[in-house]
Amino acid sequence: MNRRLLEDYLLEFRKSEFPSLVPRELEAEPDASRITAIIGPRRAGKTYYFYQLAKEKGKEKCLYLNFEDTRLFGMDFRGIREAVRVSVELFGSEPEYILLDEVQAVDGWEVAVRELHDRRKYAIMVTGSSSRLLSKEVATQLRGRGVSYLLLPFSFREFLRARGLPAERTGLTMDEEAKARNLLREYLDFGGFPQVVLETVSEADRLRLLRGYSEMILYKDVVERHGVRNLHLSSAIFRQLASGFSAEFSVNKMYNHFRSQGVSLSKDTLHKYLGLFEDSAGIFFLRRHSPKARLRESWPRKAYLCDTGLARVWRGAGGEGDGGDMGRLMENAVFLELMRRGNGRPLQDLHYWHDAQGEVDFVVSEGGNATALLQVTYATSGGDMKARELKALLRAGEELRCRRLEVVTWSFEGVEDHKKTEVTFTPLWKFLM
Repeated sequence: MNRRLLEDYLLEFRKSEFPSLVPRELEAEPDASRITAIIGPRRAGKTYYFYQLAKEKGKEKCLYLNFEDTRLFGMDFRGIREAVRVSVELFGSEPEYILLDEVQAVDGWEVAVRELHDRRKYAIMVTGSSSRLLSKEVATQLRGRGVSYLLLPFSFREFLRARGLPAERTGLTMDEEAKARNLLREYLDFGGFPQVVLETVSEADRLRLLRGYSEMILYKDVVERHGVRNLHLSSAIFRQLASGFSAEFSVNKMYNHFRSQGVSLSKDTLHKYLGLFEDSAGIFFLRRHSPKARLRESWPRKAYLCDTGLARVWRGAGGEGDGGDMGRLMENAVFLELMRRGNGRPLQDLHYWHDAQGEVDFVVSEGGNATALLQVTYATSGGDMKARELKALLRAGEELRCRRLEVVTWSFEGVEDHKKTEVTFTPLWKFLM
């Protein structure tokens, strides 16, 4: 570690002005009694979330280290301890808050973090774009000392605030409601990555950014991080996952597809690559609901993107194309919203339900008991709701003994009684707000 570069980095941060910030909804209060990990995809706003905390707590109380800054390249876990000492020498006081950004770039980071935490002097927060790495270390090396939160790109509420609109579903004027519904299409189409929302104007600029983010997931978070040699295979798997978002897929089907294309691979290799994409926090896999743990961990599963804007990169790349996209974009947006809500509900689990006759998109449960079942459909009236989807929802409600049944629609709203079971229909814009 170059001490002169470290000093330059620390002095620059102390003197710099914070950029304009859109307040994030994630409530992850730093606490000296625990280590807080913020996990999420690249460019989702983790760095700006740390800026938000530093602004709230006072920059003079914070030691912020961004390990993607070139001046900190090559720093190991010993360098983290040394950075604390250098900060004291430069500024004359110890930090109250230690904020470590993209910490997975530092080998053995958990050793230094554990030692600093054991001193009970600092509130420590770390961020990373490696979901399995951070989750594993929080659960093992930092056992009993850490909690994890998920930070995704802007929610629809944050997106509206960034556009200068109120983000509460009650108290809106009719004009504000109309504007919110109009902006929902833009949100689904281009997603909520902060830079895409705040710093771009033209569609071409947005698409360039989204393509760059997609390539970053593939090349930086999968190929480079894990030393993947077969670039063609990793790209082909990513293409299959990204173009088939919001849909069930199986390893066997994907394996047979590649074999039919003359691609030589084993199922073990395919499982490994799928795990690498899940590790990137760019792709999420939703497991099927079952009372048996073995079946919950088996395939098939459903794949979701970390941001609906990424779907624009892969349209026409093997998916359904524009005509079938709206329902899938809606479902992906609902999935991400449920994941965000899980930050405040540590016992929440999320699965999908499937039987021989149909599927329910989401089963929300706590403590093993289903608390809500949600179906997502591009419906503008009650007549647009497919009978098959509604029947599946009612069957799942009966099987799982869950009375909260909700259908998220495009614009249809109401409450209906079906076989003495109440079903609520909620427009997507209201659900997301």
